[in-house]
Amino acid sequence: MKYVDEFRDPAAARNLAASIRAEIHPDRDYRFMEFCGGHTHALCRFGLEDLLPGNIRMIHGPGCPVCVLPTGRLDMAISLALSHPDVILCTYGDLMRVPASKGDTLRGAKARGADIRMIYSPAQAVDIAAANPDRQVVFMAIGFETTTPPTAASILAAEAKRLTNFTVLCNHVLTPAAIDAIMTTADGATGAQLDGFIGPGNVSTIIGAEPYEAASETWHKPIVISGFEPNDLLQAILMLVRQVNRGETVVENAFARAVRPGGNTKAQDMCGRVFTIRNSFEWRGLGEIPGSALRLAPAYAAFDAEARFGIDYVSTPDHKACECAAILRGEKAPRECKVFATACTPEHPLGSCMVSPEGACAAHYLYGRFRKAPEPSPAAT
Repeated sequence: MKYVDEFRDPAAARNLAASIRAEIHPDRDYRFMEFCGGHTHALCRFGLEDLLPGNIRMIHGPGCPVCVLPTGRLDMAISLALSHPDVILCTYGDLMRVPASKGDTLRGAKARGADIRMIYSPAQAVDIAAANPDRQVVFMAIGFETTTPPTAASILAAEAKRLTNFTVLCNHVLTPAAIDAIMTTADGATGAQLDGFIGPGNVSTIIGAEPYEAASETWHKPIVISGFEPNDLLQAILMLVRQVNRGETVVENAFARAVRPGGNTKAQDMCGRVFTIRNSFEWRGLGEIPGSALRLAPAYAAFDAEARFGIDYVSTPDHKACECAAILRGEKAPRECKVFATACTPEHPLGSCMVSPEGACAAHYLYGRFRKAPEPSPAAT
């Protein structure tokens, strides 16, 4: 298949791995964070870390939208669905099993009578609202910049259909702000010490390469945008190694077949019309980050579920035994969590990182990476 087979070619992968081994400096360590959970799964699925020299460490980042959603936002959705019998709550399937406070889940609330429906697209929520004019339909929107345009499109579609029973519980978050938050922690020597980032290819198809330049310049770290095939990632790692060796800190695009410097301007314009930036938003693991999430713009306040139902956010703690927060900050690897693959499994998750298809714990569990001998934490000591 074009654009897939050539990026999974074993000979090319071996050549890239050989180039990485030839170009590293054996007297130093390289610590690179793959921001996106899709990259984490690709690293584990294809066994790419086994091809890398021992002095290159891949550190998993917070680029999993389900994982970084704080417990309090799930509590909001569950409370809304249970306390308003006229509400139909629509959401993506990977949110259904994420633990909220007291071990509750959206799936559990559904079993207790709440009308919670799994959908594949926000357009389905608009259709449900049109088919149920006597019910209030709330779409629980999550995701980084990749999934924001479909939410914006659904709001515009509801407006065009003059639907007054459709609202959005908005949890869309922003990648550049999260990179700044990671580096603020790392720069203070309390988190993962990083030499560079692999930028998320999916997000970058929307925002382009340019938004990363400020972070690269501020923190003096190279950022290489990558696709999701094994050879994409090996090429990105090689480009990071070369930048570190040369002392360069620039943004490079290794996913040019999909990412333009300026991104998708039509999607950006649509999102800019429908949304505005929140003053602050809480992330699981990263805490409150100023300017890191979106809410509906004043012109579309009628579609804001928080305003319509008078919902107030209350921060709630995660499970005491769960290390998702430290894993999302890059301070710990999944196997360093005491409950990983014991009390916490995909069938019985204690934290969001074990539930989501993009979660680091789920990736390590699914592809058996936890069976390797434990290694020292990539966090600073």
